Amino acid sequence: MRRLPVYLLLDTSGSMRGERIEAVKNGLQVLVSKLRQDPFALESVHISIITFDREVKQLLPLTDLEHLQLPEIIPPESGPTNMGEALLMLCDQIDREIIRSTEEEKGDWRPLLFLMTDGKPSDLAKFREAVPRVKTKNFGAVVACAAGAEAVDSFLKELTDTVVHLDTADSSTLMSFFKWVSASIGTGNKSVGTAEEMVLPPPPAEVHLII
Repeated sequence: MRRLPVYLLLDTSGSMRGERIEAVKNGLQVLVSKLRQDPFALESVHISIITFDREVKQLLPLTDLEHLQLPEIIPPESGPTNMGEALLMLCDQIDREIIRSTEEEKGDWRPLLFLMTDGKPSDLAKFREAVPRVKTKNFGAVVACAAGAEAVDSFLKELTDTVVHLDTADSSTLMSFFKWVSASIGTGNKSVGTAEEMVLPPPPAEVHLII
């Protein structure tokens, strides 16, 4: 079975401490649980989690849903939001982890990327170095989420046309976002290979699409 790689890039900087990071953890549990109920997803979806704060870590290499165990996520007290470095790591991991098609057999489906931040990149030079590189990786969809009043949409629009904004980054709003991500992955899982670009399901009321 061909894999559908899904990369989650999550802001874990100091401003995410407390309710926000607990909401992210709960959202991830719901996302995985919903995908496991989908027989198509269970066979093909593989998830990777990369976190970024003052450090960038791939907490979960590309893993199938059956064997996936969510990692512990602990934000630091404070520090920068190294989003650019995270995107550069993402590109390196794509090069290592994605199985390319050959004449003999088909490789992975086009990967999906979901990035969430409650701020803006502290490493702007690296961010702008990473953006064109990300665009060469042939993603089926790139979705960026600006969570809360301090999140800046304009930088995310440099990365992708699909930017959503959450007015608040509280538990219920973040949960709505992760449920939508789950639905989006399910949609992508059924549509990959049938269309040039993945069509995302309509977002819930709390998730505003930025035009």
